Amino acid sequence: MDIATLLGLAIGISVIALAILTGSDFYVFLNASGFLIVVCGTFAATLIKFPIKRVFVALKTGLKAAFISEKETPKEMVDLAVELAGMVRKGGTLALESAEVKNEFFAKGIQLCVDGYDGEVIEKLLTSEMEQSIARHKEGETIFRGIGESAPAFGMIGTLVGLVQMLSNMEDPKTIGPAMAIALLTTLYGALIANLVAIPIADKLEIKSRNERQMMSLITEGVMQIYAKQNPKILEGILETYLPTIQRHKHDEEAGVGDAQPKVDTEAA
Repeated sequence: MDIATLLGLAIGISVIALAILTGSDFYVFLNASGFLIVVCGTFAATLIKFPIKRVFVALKTGLKAAFISEKETPKEMVDLAVELAGMVRKGGTLALESAEVKNEFFAKGIQLCVDGYDGEVIEKLLTSEMEQSIARHKEGETIFRGIGESAPAFGMIGTLVGLVQMLSNMEDPKTIGPAMAIALLTTLYGALIANLVAIPIADKLEIKSRNERQMMSLITEGVMQIYAKQNPKILEGILETYLPTIQRHKHDEEAGVGDAQPKVDTEAA
């Protein structure tokens, strides 16, 4: 579970609720017709913009990516690749059959190696799957950004509808204030849906899509090096370029890089 998403939503909703309760009753901000105009109108516009099948798939993908955090880290994938490379150096490619790989993409690459596929075929299959996965996240991001654009617009439409209804019935001046408040609620609903839900989820999808591309590129490189029976130490040096600098330094310290200094023969001098 992505705690950051839940925490952000909880804080945002709490702040807005407290702001409402400190100045008025909560029910004043409830208007069913205005809420339906914004939600149903936004959904209708989304269906017009995008194919219906892609909308539901993208919504599912987007919500899953927003509320579920990544299970593995790049460092764990580097360590796993080094371990698998060591297995191949000792027992050959078939030794990978007994390897436990939880990451589905990594497991697929290892299985392709075990099955004896050519290196070019393995790289092509993994690259193709990576691009498809990135495309699904990108589509989800696009749809949520579309929702973020449509919600405020339908909020304004709801406000205009409310103003027209108010101006057409102004016999009693006392009703103007409450009617104006109800008309403005749809703008509030649209702004909340866009800025507290849709656009933040779209931004998170963009970040996770970028992280997923990096992770899958790391795994693809690792699989290809394992296929080539690369030396584990050399493989580690290749893959750690995908890691943040601080983690690369940690790898160097664990490996003892830089600890041994060349001795100077002062007597010979």
